[in-house]
Amino acid sequence: MPQGSSQPARPHRVAVIVDGGTNPFEVGVATELFGLPRPELGLPRPLYEVTLCTPTPGVRMNHGFFTLTAVPGVEAVDEADTLIVPGRPDNVVPRGPVVVDAISRTHARGARVVSFCTGSFALAEAGLLDGRRATTHWLWADSFRKLHPKVRLEPDVLFVDEGDILTAAGSAAALDLGLHIWRRDHGAEIANAVARRLVFAAHRDGGQRQFVERPLPAVRDTSLGPLLAWAQGRLGEPLTVADLAARAAVSPATLHRRFRAQLGTTPLAWLTGERIALACRLIERGEERLDVVAARSGLGTAANLRARLRRETGLSPSDYRKRFGPASAPPSGPDPGADPGADPGPVVGPVVGPASGPASVRFPVPLPVAP
Repeated sequence: MPQGSSQPARPHRVAVIVDGGTNPFEVGVATELFGLPRPELGLPRPLYEVTLCTPTPGVRMNHGFFTLTAVPGVEAVDEADTLIVPGRPDNVVPRGPVVVDAISRTHARGARVVSFCTGSFALAEAGLLDGRRATTHWLWADSFRKLHPKVRLEPDVLFVDEGDILTAAGSAAALDLGLHIWRRDHGAEIANAVARRLVFAAHRDGGQRQFVERPLPAVRDTSLGPLLAWAQGRLGEPLTVADLAARAAVSPATLHRRFRAQLGTTPLAWLTGERIALACRLIERGEERLDVVAARSGLGTAANLRARLRRETGLSPSDYRKRFGPASAPPSGPDPGADPGADPGPVVGPVVGPASGPASVRFPVPLPVAP
């Protein structure tokens, strides 16, 4: 079992509100991420449980593809630790008062509230987003601004984490935000295991653009994949942007353009993010010597490690170890006698470097971006 998560006394309860016209994909994302068994984690019981709920019986979903019946009413949100509100295309039509009231009272009692895609319209209707940062699908950004001018809309990002309220942009970005929640709740190691099961990139930057330029392919392969794999195996070395450019046989300026086009970030931010993620994994696997963690992850000094980790996770190394280290994990799982100082190998999905806002995660492989 991946190290880094204590087994709670009960699963974290997730409620998903499904009202008329809801997009089935986002409901599927919520159930896939939080409702299905996770045998890859080797835990005796699930970390999350999902309840679908509807404001009226027999809710007809977007385009009538599905009708949801025989599920609880919205009173189920009163037992939820996290409430997820998927999107729907008719966003200028207000949600019903039953849904808006359910969202408001869920937040008022201190539960976490999450929107996928245009579900942010419902959160704004409930008054949760006034004065806060939030995002929504780029296609409805103008409508959102007109309807909710008090919200600090960030239309070009994949998701925004405001602590107790999190908003994702497009439907695929719901997967990014869901994995971010796994990582926030249970650490990078477990989130990476879930991402591998999904066959999905463990990290895309919350601040990454919803659209990444995809130039017509040249005759020669210009994918960053081989370069990223090469760099991930050498994070403890004093790599620089110039070293990456030399390895790719391009100028630093060209390398910057390719990173911006394919990953929506800079080479330095990506490299820093990979190093922070490796440091997190080393701590999760039991390495207690901060100077060793800093050296092996390429962060240099323990002081730099402390500053970077606190900036990206909000935790000191000791607090991160208490929350996600092996001492907090159950003893079950494969390879219990593995050397905690062993090289964890290339990082599948780093917690990353400088980006706007508190949620900062990077996309480690050049996959196409869909809204």
